[in-house]
Amino acid sequence: MTVTSLVLLLLVLGAAGFFLGRGRALASAQGDMRRLHSLPNYYGWHGAILAFLPAMLVLTLWVITHPILIERQLADFFPAEQFERDADRILLMADVRRVAEGIDSAVAAGALSAEDAIALNTDADNVRARLGEVGVALGADVTAEVLQASQRYRELASTGGLFRAIATIIVALGGLAYAIKITAADLRARNRVESVVLGVLMMASTIAVLTTIGIVISMLSETIRFSTMYPFADFLFGLTWSPTFQGVSQLGLLPLLWGTFYISIVAMLVAVPTGLFTAIYLAEYASPRVRSVVKPLIEVIAGIPTVVFGLFALVTVGPFLRDYIAEPSGLGTSGSSVMTAGIVIGILNVPFISSLADDIMNAVPQALRDGSYGLGATKSETIRQVILPAALPGIVGAILLAASRAIGETMIVTMGAGAAAKLDLNPFEAMTTITVKIVSQLTGDGEFNSPETLVAFALGMTLFVITLGLNIFALWVVRKYREQYE
Repeated sequence: MTVTSLVLLLLVLGAAGFFLGRGRALASAQGDMRRLHSLPNYYGWHGAILAFLPAMLVLTLWVITHPILIERQLADFFPAEQFERDADRILLMADVRRVAEGIDSAVAAGALSAEDAIALNTDADNVRARLGEVGVALGADVTAEVLQASQRYRELASTGGLFRAIATIIVALGGLAYAIKITAADLRARNRVESVVLGVLMMASTIAVLTTIGIVISMLSETIRFSTMYPFADFLFGLTWSPTFQGVSQLGLLPLLWGTFYISIVAMLVAVPTGLFTAIYLAEYASPRVRSVVKPLIEVIAGIPTVVFGLFALVTVGPFLRDYIAEPSGLGTSGSSVMTAGIVIGILNVPFISSLADDIMNAVPQALRDGSYGLGATKSETIRQVILPAALPGIVGAILLAASRAIGETMIVTMGAGAAAKLDLNPFEAMTTITVKIVSQLTGDGEFNSPETLVAFALGMTLFVITLGLNIFALWVVRKYREQYE
């Protein structure tokens, strides 16, 4: 039984636990004439949780640990020195799983009998051709060790799958029986259900925090490895970016950092005034009818894929800037430029600023407006001197969210700004950003043992530090002005 089938079965048992627990509680209350401690649905959810959650935990632990145990069992099929190297072990296990899944697919399709599948042990040289005859394609020849290990993998996976199904079903049925047994009118079902929900919420927040910590640790560890292979001072203060993968690379950060900031500044010069003025109009001047039409139309921009914006930059904005501004003024002849990418990213960020700022300004208490009007202020003076200062923490948060989006944008920069890493003040010249170079350095078959590949993690760590600084600044602004206006 597959994992998907087991999950569906657990959902069915959970639904059964819900209805049985609810019915049991109602029957108990009618029998002894006592009031239920909780609402009937709480008893139902109590039964569903006991039938589903423990079994789901067992299934999850089994799925995580079983492949590790199988891998240890297969170590005897390969030389110890080869299996101890992480890279070699990963490749070997990938080959083993690939062959095992190919054989299983052939058996499941009826193209290969179970006896013929077992007989493949003696036909390692031609196993790829044999499986190809039954419609299962393998990318490379199969060694005898890999074939034997794959057959053992199939045995262990089959046995483990059987025991996994038995253990999961036993735990689910046991939980369901226990829930029905203890369900009574005086059972504090609501307290139990809410405790489980609280635990799930805490686990979700813990996963989010641990994910962030894991990302930092993974980038930091690889950045440290990079610093042992390439002088970190040259990386931080180098003025040339020229990776060659022949050991003579120049991996200076400053050209990429300059391109990132330059494009982001242009984007924010477009997005902040446009988005903020749009929010002011929608919140303070537009009629409800106009607002109901204009705001959804603006928010549609946020749902457009960035690759579409990249095509827009490549086909429309870039040629327009080149033909009507850059070439006539002698500033450049390329459609890929800082201005092209910056303008399009700014358009992309307009909905983030306008929508958030609009909601924040609408949340400003009406009493502040009335007080300003009562003192004789005009509408524009009220907006400038009352509403914007009161909404400033949220507006700053919206602007920094847009700034983070601009710093991390990749597709629009790739298609609109080019890939030239250089220090230049001309906004109509092609430049690139950190994110684009992260992608380019990790694209291909390069192994993670050279500075040209590991530099991507150092670049990622740089972006993390930049966005962390933006978040700290936003938090400082929010705390300062929130205390002032609350």
